[in-house]
Amino acid sequence: MTAFIPAAKPIIGDDEREAVDRVMRSGMIAQGPEVAAFEDEFATRLTAGRTCVAVNSGTSGLHLGLLAAGIGPGDEVIVPSFTFAATGNSVALTGATPVFADIDPVTFCLDPESVKAAVTERTKGVMPVHLYGHPADMDAFAALARETGIAIFEDAAQAHAATWRGAPVGTFGDFAMFSLYPTKNMTSGEGGMVSCATDEIARSLRLLRNQGMERQYANEVVGFNARMTDIHAAIGRVQLRKVEGWTEQRRANAAYLDEHLTGMQVPTVHEHATHVYHQYTIRVAGGSSERDRIVAALREEHQVGSGVYYPIPNHRLASLAPHAGDLHLPETERAAAEVISLPVHPSLTDGDLERIVTGVNAVVRAGA
Repeated sequence: MTAFIPAAKPIIGDDEREAVDRVMRSGMIAQGPEVAAFEDEFATRLTAGRTCVAVNSGTSGLHLGLLAAGIGPGDEVIVPSFTFAATGNSVALTGATPVFADIDPVTFCLDPESVKAAVTERTKGVMPVHLYGHPADMDAFAALARETGIAIFEDAAQAHAATWRGAPVGTFGDFAMFSLYPTKNMTSGEGGMVSCATDEIARSLRLLRNQGMERQYANEVVGFNARMTDIHAAIGRVQLRKVEGWTEQRRANAAYLDEHLTGMQVPTVHEHATHVYHQYTIRVAGGSSERDRIVAALREEHQVGSGVYYPIPNHRLASLAPHAGDLHLPETERAAAEVISLPVHPSLTDGDLERIVTGVNAVVRAGA
């Protein structure tokens, strides 16, 4: 029987298991020395030394980062609608209003011109998402921030080790969040890491994640329990040593797909960007019904998994639509009907890649 090729596959090996056992034997399981070491190592390897603060999820990282940056009721933060709901949710959770803007149809990242048109006197920030592992246009957002005085917050959930003009993502905004969910390019089992531009934001994040206190029982603000455990940090530390090699394998897999896929729009990489291919996302013509046919045929006829990220734009979700009004975002809505993300993870074999290409070319051609 042909083995199924999953769209994503977390890599957990003996090194990660040994790290967990080490923490379990130590008796120090909650936030402790492993978390502190993970924060320092992540900063050194991925954020050019910017202070990093670990939390229990990527969503917590966005939420607490916004609070630490002073976002709250009455404010607006401009976000893409073509992203996972956590981006808009995090703004709404602060009491501020998420304002949705359209995307660049080539990179799928937030369109600076659409953002510029959405700025009002209440706008306090913009949160570009480095979607699929491709950096947003940080030159344009830096210029917009200088022109309007708004802040930049980065959603780098999918973009570990991606760069813009050679600088790592996570070093452009007041803060940046990296997700450590199991299907991301590296994982801690569950968790998030926040890169901070200032000591003030870092300290506020540490307070907010730990019930509002740095010293036990000396609560300074009303906070949350959003701590990362030493168990999760130990996993993350091991994965951090491996993510560079995994990223190179993702790029090699993407290059193979670029060369051999036909009849569809494959990912385009901006000349200033380094793409880390959290997802390898193609477009297919014919709308959502044709896209869904291709997804089903790949699974059923070729045993190839895929994903649709994201079939419902955030401004059309029941949870976030009240913030959007009668908003039309044409490129967002077109992408939501056309995109398919193919397997690109580092566990793929040469045979897997050949089967993916054969299957995708066949099912796309069958609908032409």
